[in-house]
Amino acid sequence: MTADFLIVGQGVAGSVLAWILDQRGCSVILADDPNLPSASAVAAGIVNPLTGRKLVRTWKADELFPFLHQFYSGIEQTLGVRFFHPKTIYRPFRSVREQTDYLALTADPAIRQYVSESADNQSYSQFIQNPFGGLEVTQAGWLDLTEFVRVIKGYFVRKNQYFEGRITADDLHIKADKVGWKDIDFTKVIFCDGVQSRENPLFNWLPYNPVKGQILTAIAEGYSIKNIVNQGVFILPVREGLIRIGATYSWHDLDWQTTDDGRSFLESKVREILKIPYQIVNQQAGIRPSTKDRRPFIGLHPEHPAVGIFGGMGTKGVSLAPYLAEQFSRYLLDGEDLESEANISRCVSL
Repeated sequence: MTADFLIVGQGVAGSVLAWILDQRGCSVILADDPNLPSASAVAAGIVNPLTGRKLVRTWKADELFPFLHQFYSGIEQTLGVRFFHPKTIYRPFRSVREQTDYLALTADPAIRQYVSESADNQSYSQFIQNPFGGLEVTQAGWLDLTEFVRVIKGYFVRKNQYFEGRITADDLHIKADKVGWKDIDFTKVIFCDGVQSRENPLFNWLPYNPVKGQILTAIAEGYSIKNIVNQGVFILPVREGLIRIGATYSWHDLDWQTTDDGRSFLESKVREILKIPYQIVNQQAGIRPSTKDRRPFIGLHPEHPAVGIFGGMGTKGVSLAPYLAEQFSRYLLDGEDLESEANISRCVSL
């Protein structure tokens, strides 16, 4: 038996790549081990073209954001489901100085295209501390990752092209032009297994720099703001009265366990901006597959061209995966070039 692609790992990266290859007419087996922890199972799924205190434009934002909106809404229309929620991100100013600085930054046309002309500050003030007003970042939103992964899994299950279980490099019979697994020969195997790739002998030489993050889920009765609020931490409205609060960043103690320190940090930050009481109902921790140079790891193994990787998306997998997976599919199927900053060839000397 033969097939085109075996995709190992079904977080956001594996789900997106499997879908794109399938839509290109390839035969794809999507595999995932539900017993392994996954960053996608924890992440809030926020997409944001302007990040940080200095409103830095996300890498390749002008290409990524139009594409991701079209991509996720396209799957929704094709399958008759809902998991992508376009929103603005409201950023209340901390001071008059910050207000002045931010408004000066938005004079730059590259930034201004992602900012509303004027924010409706009054609509937020019942719930959010905003005495100096704020600005609204446009073209943002959030992907319900749990639902997205469930939908993509269901699609491949219905096609009898889904394997639930662990696949490691040791399970593969790698040859120059194909890879065998069980009784199937694949043209390519692509690992999309997030931070687990650090333990993969085929790709453990790649310079990962994983980041642990924690997030809270809380009941906030009466909280009716529809958009995301971000000032030091984000407040993401899942539905009326239910919010997620995040996130922490830690480069040590890289485990999947929640901590009291993480909860205390997030609560101290959210109390500075949230006016109404809330009750924590859940806390989660995950490890983001970030990289040393903050660019993804995409490409084929330098010695085994039938084996590839699509990962290292860090904190921005929901934003990066659609555009880069489309580009990777053209590289694999049409011989087009890969984005040089994401191509693992930059790391081969390591």
